[in-house]
Amino acid sequence: MDASVQKNPLGYEKLSRLLRTYAVPSVIAMLVSSLYNIVDQIFIGQGVGYLGNAATNVAYPLTTICLAIALLIGIGSASRFSLKLGAGQPDDAAQTVGTAVCMMVALGVLYVIIIEIFLNPLLHAFGATADVLPYAQEYTRITAVGMPLLILTNGMSNLARADGSPKYSMTCMLLGAVINTILDPIFIFVCKWGVAGAAAATVIGQLASCIMAVGYLRYFRHVRLTRHHFGLKPAICRKIASLGMSSSLNQVALTFVQIVINNSLIYYGAQSPYGSDIPLAACGIVMKTNAILLAIIIGISQGSQPIIGFNYGAQQYARVRGIYKLAISCNLVVSLVGFILFQFFPKPIIALFGTGDALYYEFAVHFMRIFLFMVLVNGVQLISSNFFSAIGKPIKGAVLSLTRQVIFLIPAVLLLPLFFGLDGILFAGPVADFAAFVATAILIALEFRKIHALEQAQQKTA
Repeated sequence: MDASVQKNPLGYEKLSRLLRTYAVPSVIAMLVSSLYNIVDQIFIGQGVGYLGNAATNVAYPLTTICLAIALLIGIGSASRFSLKLGAGQPDDAAQTVGTAVCMMVALGVLYVIIIEIFLNPLLHAFGATADVLPYAQEYTRITAVGMPLLILTNGMSNLARADGSPKYSMTCMLLGAVINTILDPIFIFVCKWGVAGAAAATVIGQLASCIMAVGYLRYFRHVRLTRHHFGLKPAICRKIASLGMSSSLNQVALTFVQIVINNSLIYYGAQSPYGSDIPLAACGIVMKTNAILLAIIIGISQGSQPIIGFNYGAQQYARVRGIYKLAISCNLVVSLVGFILFQFFPKPIIALFGTGDALYYEFAVHFMRIFLFMVLVNGVQLISSNFFSAIGKPIKGAVLSLTRQVIFLIPAVLLLPLFFGLDGILFAGPVADFAAFVATAILIALEFRKIHALEQAQQKTA
């Protein structure tokens, strides 16, 4: 064991303790991040109605694209940071941080400009109906201002976690969510600002989180940042982007899935007793409820990432295998709880997001039970795609991240309704989840064989 490994707890601390130390704050941070949209959905549902909920659903792909940018840079830079620390190269790790921050600022500003210029075409593409469009425009014009803040906060949170400060990362996210939760009812119910009030509360919360997250640049524990570390260095930008690609593509794929599902629900919903707006609103609630479960799984995955990356860089392969298996076990326990809630208590969950008529509740309950039926296994693909990024194999991670959303789900959403109508869209969820799980199991089994071979070669040369 070399000196860099001896100095860093990631290289020698008990794996279960490490995962708990890193994953719990990460899970809380991810839950808090998902609460921005969940809280908006709840208060808008109570104060505006289901058309307001449909509007946030239509606007949600813009947030997933924003998160895709944040993950591209945040996960990519955190993975490279951990690998360089594990390999005993602190100056390269510092260069990664400086380049990542400049990427966050540049892409954040570019993204908000694109949204403001192309807002109406984007909302139409995301499935906005004539009744929903005004609410979606009002909400999105304000939340777009906070997109660069969200990118900086998420990106810096990943780097703080990789640097060994998971609690700081969690607190950044928690601060903004608390502010958002306090301001939402004030702006919506007291000030009577409707969806604009929810959007304003979100941006103010994001600003507070961003200020705290950027402040961590002065407190890095394992590197010392100087002015020369900052700048858009092309070679490092490419490496960061490649390592973050799998997590980013997963979010981009979610955006395309949302667009396809929204438009399919409008088309097939118009041919059903439910109409177009009820399926659209119900879909938003089901997706965002599932986002809470996914936030926990992503938190476990992100918590394991610096442990996997450091130990792979330090060639401690037994610890790499051990932390992956532990993360998968935790995911299965969490997913089992989610399955029980979604199958046996769907109506109370849906009722949290506002009121609706009998048809609305009938379809929303039906949607939740069918679409999330295979939720027990869908976290395995997510954790595994991040695993490949953490060990420096971004192409495999990218391919795996596309399996569920693009390779399986989108074709199923387009084909199954031809035979089953509106229900076909719902059946697409479990079909894609199971197919992605099988593909993941095959790729991981092959990778573990390679890791075992590396371990054997290492033992022979020892």
